Amino acid sequence: MRKSIVALVGRPNVGKSTLFNRLAGEPLAIVDDIPGTTRDRLFAQAEWNGVVFDIVDTGGIDPTSGHSHPLSVGSADYIRQIRDQAEIAIQEADAILFLTDAASGVTPADQEVADILRRSQELRQGKLHPPILLVVNKADGQRLRLQASEFYELGMGDPYPISALHGTGTGDLLDALVSALPAFEEEPETDVVKIAIVGKPNVGKSSLLNRLAGEERSIVSPIAGTTRDAIDTQIDFGGLPVVLIDTAGIRRRGRIEPGVEKYSVIRSMRAIERADVALLMIDAVSGITAQDAHIAGFILESWKSTVVLVNKWDAVEKDNSTMNVFTQKLRQELNFMDYVPILFISAKTRQRVDQVLPMALRVQEERLVRLTTSQLNQILQEAQDTHAPTSHAGRPLRIYYGTQVRSDPPTFMLYVNDPKLAHFSYLRFIENCIRRKYSFIGTPIRLVLKPRH
Repeated sequence: MRKSIVALVGRPNVGKSTLFNRLAGEPLAIVDDIPGTTRDRLFAQAEWNGVVFDIVDTGGIDPTSGHSHPLSVGSADYIRQIRDQAEIAIQEADAILFLTDAASGVTPADQEVADILRRSQELRQGKLHPPILLVVNKADGQRLRLQASEFYELGMGDPYPISALHGTGTGDLLDALVSALPAFEEEPETDVVKIAIVGKPNVGKSSLLNRLAGEERSIVSPIAGTTRDAIDTQIDFGGLPVVLIDTAGIRRRGRIEPGVEKYSVIRSMRAIERADVALLMIDAVSGITAQDAHIAGFILESWKSTVVLVNKWDAVEKDNSTMNVFTQKLRQELNFMDYVPILFISAKTRQRVDQVLPMALRVQEERLVRLTTSQLNQILQEAQDTHAPTSHAGRPLRIYYGTQVRSDPPTFMLYVNDPKLAHFSYLRFIENCIRRKYSFIGTPIRLVLKPRH
């Protein structure tokens, strides 16, 4: 089921990153007293009263704009940056938390953001969309909480005085937020295989889509970040319906330009969530980068199956060992995904492009495989005979039996004496033993430990 997106919007240094970290439950965003510290877009999952939603720390407003001194609040560049941020949030978010600063009071920048948000709302089914909650942050004492009433002049409804740093008032804010979030219907399951094409900007995703679709379905440009939206293209492949999702390029943190491209990353992540298989494209010319590993991590966290495509292989000077050397380097950098198949392709010359969809569909079939309980327990017994389980403080881990509780992705429940005794390395050993029996090509395996009483 689709999760709602909640965007944190406001002028610099009102505490957006601090509130983001509190809602996320971990320090994911950089917090600093210097305005404009948040240079990148961060998002994470949050939950309140059983409602799960994505929160987005917008950032992206640079008050210095290349100058040695901060721009004045009324300057054209400053206002334009605030306007761009607020308008994009309106387009993408299902709800907005508009942050202000109780200690500073109402500023001209707050007025500007309020005007943009108010003008951008639209009426849907008798309600304003997206709902906007006015948050008065840094209300750390009784005096500042009382001063929050000054923010009524923004015309954004009741202010919610909070302290993101200490957590006071956030419960009431979250109660109001979850009640304002829209309800999404669960998408019906179909036999259509959904394949997302993901990767950093300008790696050739749109070109590959056009080759696979057999026609020019997506704009192709050498300018990084051309594709802003996730584009669905349905094709028929040997009688099987396949949906190709071409996503916007994903850049390393700190390299994402303020504005539209920040939110295109959200669309890319959502595309990965919707997909059955992700085609992770890597630029053969620039080689493997931290960005590639970062994107691979997103895919793994979503438990999606993967095929790695090394694109622009035609542009690489090669000898007899070039492919092997590149493969070894790739396996080393993506050692947490050593089960994924690798194809060296050229979307430009069509080299091995005809192998992409067959491999993706094979990976999808592997994702749906189920092992019988007897097969799994034979594997577990042989694994323990070969390598005894780890022990802690004299207590050895004991695996009594296991069963596959689901596929998509393959999930195995292992009944043990104490899950805390299981070391990561031994669980990796168990996973490798399972893969030796059945490889589950390109597909992550999830091991869940449950104590047997």
